[in-house]
Amino acid sequence: MVVLREAGEVRLHGSDGALSPDELREAVRDADAVVSMLHDRIDGSVADAAGPGLRVVANVAVGYDNIDVPALAARGVTVTNTPGVLTDATADLAFGLLLAVTRRIGEGERLLRAREPWSFHLGFMLGAGLQGKTLGIVGLGQIGQAVARRARAFGMRIVYSGRSRARPEVESELRAERVPFPELLRASDVVSLHCPLTPQTRHLIDAEALGAMKPSAYLVNTTRGPVVDETALADALVRHEIAGAGLDVFEKEPDVEPRLLELDNVVLTPHLGSATVETRTEMALLAARNVAAVLAGEPAVNEVRPGGGTS
Repeated sequence: MVVLREAGEVRLHGSDGALSPDELREAVRDADAVVSMLHDRIDGSVADAAGPGLRVVANVAVGYDNIDVPALAARGVTVTNTPGVLTDATADLAFGLLLAVTRRIGEGERLLRAREPWSFHLGFMLGAGLQGKTLGIVGLGQIGQAVARRARAFGMRIVYSGRSRARPEVESELRAERVPFPELLRASDVVSLHCPLTPQTRHLIDAEALGAMKPSAYLVNTTRGPVVDETALADALVRHEIAGAGLDVFEKEPDVEPRLLELDNVVLTPHLGSATVETRTEMALLAARNVAAVLAGEPAVNEVRPGGGTS
């Protein structure tokens, strides 16, 4: 907050939750800069409501699917994001979900908290080990690579798919093999999603994709909820078409497909990927620095380009 106050007057809105579209347009009126959260839909109408003085929208997230970047660029507004600072926190959470669902950690804790009788025996609450298993990563960017490093420490094999090939040194370090997406689905014991939300990736994991996975496979999603068709996922889990899922993001946040809440083979967390004190502090600081730089007439620290990508 100090960085922003040094750059100009600060007005706070939406501290108790997401603003409605009308509230958002009213909140940004006459603003030179807007610091947005991932639930704030910033489009041309919001920029117009702010007026001609708007110079920068700083999104406190890596993804910027909530921002109409071309519309803002056409109005001369710089868009920024916060990559890098949340890589390890999100990778930790993704791997935590992976462990929780494969080893039935949440299910076991619920059993104890319910004070259900139990006794150790060789067949009690058996989960799935990771050693020698294949992790399929969809989107081998910074977070995907961080997840792969953790998986390698557990003795997992890495395959990946995505729009572009990783650098040779990254493939070598991770011993990662790039494969077509359909092959990744067929080969993986765990599929972990780290691709951005785009028109091409919306419902990337649909009924057809889930049907292509092994019945013993697990799905982990820590990217954006709409990458997964939650209705199709619930159907697949109820029918035991896949073994389980770990989800930190949801298609219609904060709402969750009701059937997922009833299933023991699903681990659910409320969008906690970057939720550490250290990470959220760094994200806020980076967004503030982006604002301060643009308002001072300097290049943004992390500018999102209209055609995709950052600088």
